[in-house]
Amino acid sequence: MLQSNITELDTLVANAVDGHKYLQKLSRHDRAELMYTIASHIEALGEELILTAQEETNLPQARLNGEKARTIHQWRLYADVTASGVLLDARIDNGEGKNDIRKYNVGLGPVVVFGASNFPFAFSTAGGDTASAIGAGCSVIYKEHSAHPRTSRIMAKAIYDALQAFGAPNSVFGYISGSSHEVGQTLVAHPNVKAVAFTGSYQGGMALFKIGANRPEPIPVFAEMGSLNPVIALPAYVIANKENFAKEYIASLTLGCGQFCTNPGLLFLVKNEDSEHLKQFLKEELAAVSVNHMLHAGIRKSYDAAIQLLNATKEATVVGQSSADSEFPSAIVYTVSAEDFVANKQLQEEVFGPCGIIVECDSINQMEETIATLGGQLTITFAATKDDVQANSSLIEVVKDKCGRLLFNGMPTGVEVVYAMQHGGIFPSSTDSRFTSVGPDAMKRFLRPISFQNWPDDLLPVELQNANSTQIERIENNKRILP
Repeated sequence: MLQSNITELDTLVANAVDGHKYLQKLSRHDRAELMYTIASHIEALGEELILTAQEETNLPQARLNGEKARTIHQWRLYADVTASGVLLDARIDNGEGKNDIRKYNVGLGPVVVFGASNFPFAFSTAGGDTASAIGAGCSVIYKEHSAHPRTSRIMAKAIYDALQAFGAPNSVFGYISGSSHEVGQTLVAHPNVKAVAFTGSYQGGMALFKIGANRPEPIPVFAEMGSLNPVIALPAYVIANKENFAKEYIASLTLGCGQFCTNPGLLFLVKNEDSEHLKQFLKEELAAVSVNHMLHAGIRKSYDAAIQLLNATKEATVVGQSSADSEFPSAIVYTVSAEDFVANKQLQEEVFGPCGIIVECDSINQMEETIATLGGQLTITFAATKDDVQANSSLIEVVKDKCGRLLFNGMPTGVEVVYAMQHGGIFPSSTDSRFTSVGPDAMKRFLRPISFQNWPDDLLPVELQNANSTQIERIENNKRILP
């Protein structure tokens, strides 16, 4: 099951090529059945999985049970979509043109998936990237994350057991252990690897992206690299909702000890008497909040170092913080002026943990100018009334060009696994804003179109034959044809 050194990588990738060929020969219904089988084997994992993950990540059992359920849901939902054929995007043009041309999507080839530290189930061994790649008909090579190796191996065994139960070869899924960056980089550079999925830091994502782009045959590296996830609280909303908003914001900021890629790390306010009252409510909420352990010592060390830097930054003033000791980190919120925020790039860097920065603006115009300087984000949230939005249309247009998911009230930390979810934003939050890593559309990352011109009907893939015997949705001569 495990590969651990560079000399074994050629064998690992060669096996993945064979696994990809196997998946491409499966009908989409059989591929869906394989995915259902994997889901059932993950579901059957018992207390050992949860206790091991808890020991390795410090995450509470309730969170891990919920994440396990989400992981199982992903596999079954993506299997449903795979079986439906909707992502094949079948197209037929044989009417007015000179030629009979038909097109659909096929899997790219072997995909390297890097595990994420903050989601040991849903974004790791058997997470959404692995499920969406297999749903697209691509084999997977999974690179273990050093933060939860034993958890990853339990999940990997469930996948291998499912492959055996289904009758599929082990080559569909490859696993490599260890923390070596060189191994990961070598995998991305391998000529038979066709795509990469990564969730983690900007530095790590960009290093892999550059390797993928600079190969003799460039490949897509779909990296999700974090985000500040600004919340923009507009004046009329603040007047009416100060206390409730403070509760919502601090609850979201400290959820999971702030270790989510959608953590709302920035809060934009127009500075006035109401914003001062809101800050007082935020201070009170912070004083009352409980903060848990961080995922591992490395993340805690990085968080503490970032807080030390902010504490030493003269432009940043502490609004409030939770109690702290050597065991638990402190949740903390700072305030800075819009001018200082723009001038000091350090204030615009993500702090992975329960830390927020309030950016105080003198006016809506200054708020718009300040937000225009931001890089791309996974999410941006408007805490606003309808009147707020209608009165600030130019601000809305600026914000639309900055994010993948735009929220009207609520908080961004809940990411639902549904078709309409967009979990991928403008660079530098991700490397390709056209795609999502959550929801069935995540499979689109690993698909490519191929056209067949003037082929005999019985030699075409069954989904493109005239009879449409597998009953998929198609566009035929510019008309949408439903099964």
